[in-house]
Amino acid sequence: MTGAQQTRRAADERLRRAVRPEKPFNWFRLVVTVAVVAGFLLATSTVDAHWGRLPEAPAQLWNILGLMIGELALADLPDALASMWESVAIAWLGTMIAAVLSFPLAFLAARNIAGPGTVVVTRQLLNIPRAIPEIIFAVALIPIFGLGPLAGTVAIGLSSTGTIGKLSAEIIEGCERGPIEAADAAGASKPQRVRWAVIPQVMPEIVAFWLYRFEINIRASAVLGVVGAGGIGTMLQQSIEFRQWGQAGMALIVVIVVTIVIDAASGAIRRRIIRGPSS
Repeated sequence: MTGAQQTRRAADERLRRAVRPEKPFNWFRLVVTVAVVAGFLLATSTVDAHWGRLPEAPAQLWNILGLMIGELALADLPDALASMWESVAIAWLGTMIAAVLSFPLAFLAARNIAGPGTVVVTRQLLNIPRAIPEIIFAVALIPIFGLGPLAGTVAIGLSSTGTIGKLSAEIIEGCERGPIEAADAAGASKPQRVRWAVIPQVMPEIVAFWLYRFEINIRASAVLGVVGAGGIGTMLQQSIEFRQWGQAGMALIVVIVVTIVIDAASGAIRRRIIRGPSS
């Protein structure tokens, strides 16, 4: 055995006998785990729910589903489609209201466009509608506008303004500095800098987010109908209340199919907007 082989074997033996250092204890992970488990147990104990009935839920849901499928009638399809179209219209108009309201506010909330004081005030204004769910807006607006789609449209528009404005401001803050510096070098004013250096960069992503919010608002408009704000939710609520299971089943099928179709179409449009025209 050569000297090099002996040296290599001795080194391997030392590595084999070496004691691996113990991994330090992760106190942060332990604290987070204990906090999550404690929060779950506390929430479970404070919520007045009959947890013993939870195992019975699958059988009861299957029974209701059987009633809906068994009593389906094509005669209910036109009413379901008309109600669903009303929900889609509510969601679309509400999204457009939010887009119009949030677009100027987004620039006032962007740190690279507005001053610190304006940014703080605008962001707090955007936090107010973000903290209030659509259904609370609808309940508050029904006494003003009455039962029907107008209350649901305004509720979705106000609630979506906060979310769209905040995310649009973050998109504006992430725009490239190069075009802005070029506009400054050309002697552009602040409005000109926003118009020609910022908006062309951020508009595709903002429009894509408007479409994504429209998808969310379709689901929200269906829920708002439960409180009398129009749309397919009103049909669902009334049919379940009067045990018209076939009509409720047809409404659910229409909601699922239309939502899937709109999601697929909106997703394709959003990808096309973000990627730009293909070669």
